[in-house]
Amino acid sequence: MSQTHPLDFLISVLLVAAGYTALTIWVANIAWALRVKNNRLAGALGILPPALLIIAIYAFRYPAIAAIGPLVYIVVFAVATLVLIKSMAPGNPIFPLRETKSSTIHLVLISMSALFVVPLVWMMSCSVKENSQLSKFPPEWIPSQQNRVMYNGHSAGVVTVKQLGKDVTGITYHIDEHGYYAAVVPVTIAGDVATPAPGAQFVTLKPGEFTQVRHNQALWKNYPDALAFLPPSSHFGIANLENTLIICFLSVIGTVLSSSMVAYGFARLKWPGRDWVFGILLATMMLPDAVTMMPRFLIFRELGWVDTLRPLWVPSFFASAFNVFLLRQFFMGIPKELEDAAKIDGCSYLRTYWSVMMPLVKPALAAVTIMTFLGAWKDFMGPLIYISSPEKMPLSYVLQLYNSAHGSSPELLMAATTMVMLPVLILFFFTQRYFIEGISLTGLGGR
Repeated sequence: MSQTHPLDFLISVLLVAAGYTALTIWVANIAWALRVKNNRLAGALGILPPALLIIAIYAFRYPAIAAIGPLVYIVVFAVATLVLIKSMAPGNPIFPLRETKSSTIHLVLISMSALFVVPLVWMMSCSVKENSQLSKFPPEWIPSQQNRVMYNGHSAGVVTVKQLGKDVTGITYHIDEHGYYAAVVPVTIAGDVATPAPGAQFVTLKPGEFTQVRHNQALWKNYPDALAFLPPSSHFGIANLENTLIICFLSVIGTVLSSSMVAYGFARLKWPGRDWVFGILLATMMLPDAVTMMPRFLIFRELGWVDTLRPLWVPSFFASAFNVFLLRQFFMGIPKELEDAAKIDGCSYLRTYWSVMMPLVKPALAAVTIMTFLGAWKDFMGPLIYISSPEKMPLSYVLQLYNSAHGSSPELLMAATTMVMLPVLILFFFTQRYFIEGISLTGLGGR
């Protein structure tokens, strides 16, 4: 394995630092120009990166420039930014204090968030690739497929082979048990049909003796192929999706109702030993799940609930210590005058809880709902313990079994994983505002 030279690493670090410095100057001055309404400078700086990128596409065709391409782009970008600033805003500091501080913080946060986005993007990219493309190093981010043509009524892959120092077009149409490729070289291709050229040879090629001719295109058939490998009882995953939605829906209802009711009792009702009981409830959060795993299994076995969905959603109707604490803090932040007004109107405690308090804690309820749904959707340990029938398995358990059965086809595994994760990602994308609002406002309770 080749080792990275320390000088190369130092150059890479300096290159990244220079790029961040130039980007900080650019962002800070755009923000400053917008704040002082210098539209000419803001517009000029805004079109600078795409304009330089268009120029770079043509300039990098020359090997001498392409060898130091990133460095050239950063230097030209920084110099052009400074020239625009000095010509359109003379006297303005290169680093506006307020905008530079804000731009630096945002660039660092965006860069750190990219570390979490990269695995997701890589997974989705691999889900539409061919198997052979996944093992390449350095990795290829853009999915591509080998060009295919018809040969003797069958599909064949287009390749190039070195002959007498020149690239010759050929086709591979068969792979034997040793991994060698049967090929015809050279061929002529017309209308997606390959015919042997004059002097063509039928040869056997080893991997590495030819180069596939590829074009950028996603392999979308990985998704239906991944569903086709599921057991017949799953009906292409519909039965497993139905089981998962049942568990999630009932878990959300049970958690929201039970946790909010218990939290209301701890926050608004006065009864002997309330604080002691609340302390004991919070102490249960320190119990590892492995401690209660066996007792819970024995209870559900005596009830005859093993190999049913009930053990996966019934416990949610008995409240959760964390959710109770979260909602209790929110209930404590509601003015007592609202509760007194409800009592004057003749509302009972239950009516006050449902008609007065619950509408006021919607942000916290949204946070609890989202967390419960995500937890139920990705729960793997519960189905592993209680479910054994294939038709009753949720998606998380099926995905693990799929990994064990089809680990040799990573592209299909990535496609199956993407299909399982995509609904959760979409849900969180559209509800993250309510989730963050519920968590942040809870910290204001009890003042």
